[in-house]
Amino acid sequence: MTSNSLRQEIRWAVEAAQDKQAVDITALKLSGAGAFVEYFLLCSGSSSPQIQAICDAIDERLHRHGVRLLHREGKGESEWMLMDYGDFIVHIFSERAREYYALERLWRSAERIDFPAPSRPGETSQPGSSDETSTRTSTRTSTRTSSGTSTP
Repeated sequence: MTSNSLRQEIRWAVEAAQDKQAVDITALKLSGAGAFVEYFLLCSGSSSPQIQAICDAIDERLHRHGVRLLHREGKGESEWMLMDYGDFIVHIFSERAREYYALERLWRSAERIDFPAPSRPGETSQPGSSDETSTRTSTRTSTRTSSGTSTP
């Protein structure tokens, strides 16, 4: 699975999330994994206002293209907002809630695409870094220590 093979609606949602500086954007293809939807789109925000802004931006972008939101869960100070579009569901988490619920681990058999972090104005790519999306079929193998550093 590549980002180009994703449905256009999901690509629009990814772009809207990137516009609001969402981090750890991941698409999981659940079809064939016994799921009730075809895709999950997961991303994280660093604060409740950012989570709300990401949610609003995704909804506005998809609505502009005629994609209607069927159901929405979470409001205001929520650490997890869910947007149901029928064939795919968008999950917007705080970093803490995402780690706690660990949907990537729960759906580890799903095909996975990780999207690059949004670049900030004036930023350029570092040599050796990749701006391409990566496809994985397993979960991340790093864990966070209590000091906040990552370990393999």
